Amino acid sequence: MCDLLRLDYNRGVMLTDGKCRFSINGSPINHFLGTSTFSQYSVVHSGCLAKIDPLAPLDKVCILSCGVSTGLGAVLNVAKPKKGASVAVFGLGAVGLAAAEGARIAGASRIIGIDRSSKRFEEAKKFGITEFVNSKEHDRPIQEVLAEMTNGGVDRSIECTGNIDNMIAAFESVHDGWGVAVLVGVPNKDAAFMTKPINVLNERTLKGTFFGNYKPRSDLPSVVNMYMNKKLELDKFITHRVPFSEINKAFEFMLKGEGLRCIITMEE
Repeated sequence: MCDLLRLDYNRGVMLTDGKCRFSINGSPINHFLGTSTFSQYSVVHSGCLAKIDPLAPLDKVCILSCGVSTGLGAVLNVAKPKKGASVAVFGLGAVGLAAAEGARIAGASRIIGIDRSSKRFEEAKKFGITEFVNSKEHDRPIQEVLAEMTNGGVDRSIECTGNIDNMIAAFESVHDGWGVAVLVGVPNKDAAFMTKPINVLNERTLKGTFFGNYKPRSDLPSVVNMYMNKKLELDKFITHRVPFSEINKAFEFMLKGEGLRCIITMEE
């Protein structure tokens, strides 16, 4: 991870001089995550720029800036399942479905989605999910359910909710000897991960990732190329489009859990 460009939600200013580049009526407007993208033009640090294929449609590849790349990279760069492997994905929001997409691209034979809402399963099939487990419908730990389904555990698991119980379940659901669990979701800062030492001694592997282990400036162009070469399917992630004047409607979609990604277009 880059110390210079490490994400700082509270910084809000440019790295070079500690000042912001925008203002309204003399009042400064801070930069969010160093990008400030709710504007037609912006000033960013050179390290936040990635040169991509000029033919790539910006109203589609823009969703690679965060969640989709995170889930995709968690599988392709960190979990690295072999063709024919079994993969469990905890949480079927946009990040989890991007992880499923990564498992599909990797050639996984079984992609098991775990979520508390059965309504998400039908949509998840488009992303490669082959089986669905509703954690609310079981009265025993979900890792036991998965172990029974897969004769001892899945080859890889990806946790995309940030719920500490799901994180523990994801680790304990992988097969001993070769199973790898990858933590993607961000938990409460006071949450504690607890598991029995035997789960580690039995050669399960636990990993974490930030932005799917992609280096934005050098790696994002190759992810865009995956889309341009029709290896990665992005269009199915985009469920809504609204003009900037209706930005609050986009926040409503997010808060209600409606849709996956909403594209906001800037008006002329």
